[in-house]
Amino acid sequence: MTKLSVNVNKIATLRNARGGNVPDLVKTSLDIESFGAQGITIHPRPDERHIRYQDARDLKKVVKTELNIEGNPVEKFINLVLEVKPAQVTLVPDAVDAITSNAGWDTVAHRSFLQEVISEFKANGIRTSIFVDPILEMVEGAKETGADRIELYTEAFALGFKEGHPNAVKPYVEAALLAQDLNLGLNAGHDLSLENVKYFADSIPGLLEVSIGHALIAEALYMGLEKTIESYLKALS
Repeated sequence: MTKLSVNVNKIATLRNARGGNVPDLVKTSLDIESFGAQGITIHPRPDERHIRYQDARDLKKVVKTELNIEGNPVEKFINLVLEVKPAQVTLVPDAVDAITSNAGWDTVAHRSFLQEVISEFKANGIRTSIFVDPILEMVEGAKETGADRIELYTEAFALGFKEGHPNAVKPYVEAALLAQDLNLGLNAGHDLSLENVKYFADSIPGLLEVSIGHALIAEALYMGLEKTIESYLKALS
């Protein structure tokens, strides 16, 4: 079964809109775990416009499944990860002003930098993952960095699936097969939803984890959080 890690950034966005603590990010994350999710993902950005760095510290104290912290490994982010020591860190090359992640790493051009960062995280017992597009050269490059896993950036699949393109998943299958050959663990995320996640998970060999936030929270506005998570778990089983 593919594990579900719920990205709670949108919970933090809603909280920050009023300046108080409603909704309570920690309580909501614990509820998400109690509803069956196997992980909590957060993506703090330097301006802390949704997830605050203190949220990472608070969640580390209470999350019983796996805490995954993702983000661009600038110095502030690296220091936070080394302090909190989550189960997993996912490196994402997003610009400071990016609304959301919009590209995977060029693991060839940035190999030396990624090797240096990853070696430090792994020395501290933190599982490492690199956000990559489904490009075979980038998957091979990720292996050279020493990463434990890759996370496939699935926006292109989601767009193709919505438009009815039957081959939209093909590059992801090829990337997954190569990851298996290279002994790289495989995660995936971005624009996965109840509409497409079952097809994706059924198609991708060796898929260990999906990280889903925006769509899941939006769907929960209609279905409720518990029922939405149950629906994802059923799709991923």
